[in-house]
Amino acid sequence: MNIGQAAKASGVNAKLIRHYESIGIIPKASRSESGYRKYSESDVYTLCFVKRARTLGFSMKDIKKLVSLWRNRSRKSSDVKALTLAHVRELEDKIQALQSIRNTLVDLALHCHGDDRPTCPILEDFTKKK
Repeated sequence: MNIGQAAKASGVNAKLIRHYESIGIIPKASRSESGYRKYSESDVYTLCFVKRARTLGFSMKDIKKLVSLWRNRSRKSSDVKALTLAHVRELEDKIQALQSIRNTLVDLALHCHGDDRPTCPILEDFTKKK
């Protein structure tokens, strides 16, 4: 199939497919006699795999490792689990940071009168050195 068909089948746009190919996440596509890329069903499965991993927030570096592990039939599931749990810890750190930001903003909003006065504790807080 051509890149447009692979894009439609996988839900990954053609530009991203070319990018994934250029960074080695998917193998270089074979070429037709006229020079067009040709993709197999296996390539589409890999693209779907990558899309799902991206949806779950994995970095491209980790996705490359996951694809390699997926292709390696002698892999250890412990390697996949370790990579996944490391990602979970990163997500938990991000969640904690976002909750802290949210709490700060809620607190600032609670202290703002939200009326016609020009004074605003939210803007005042933004000017403080932290």
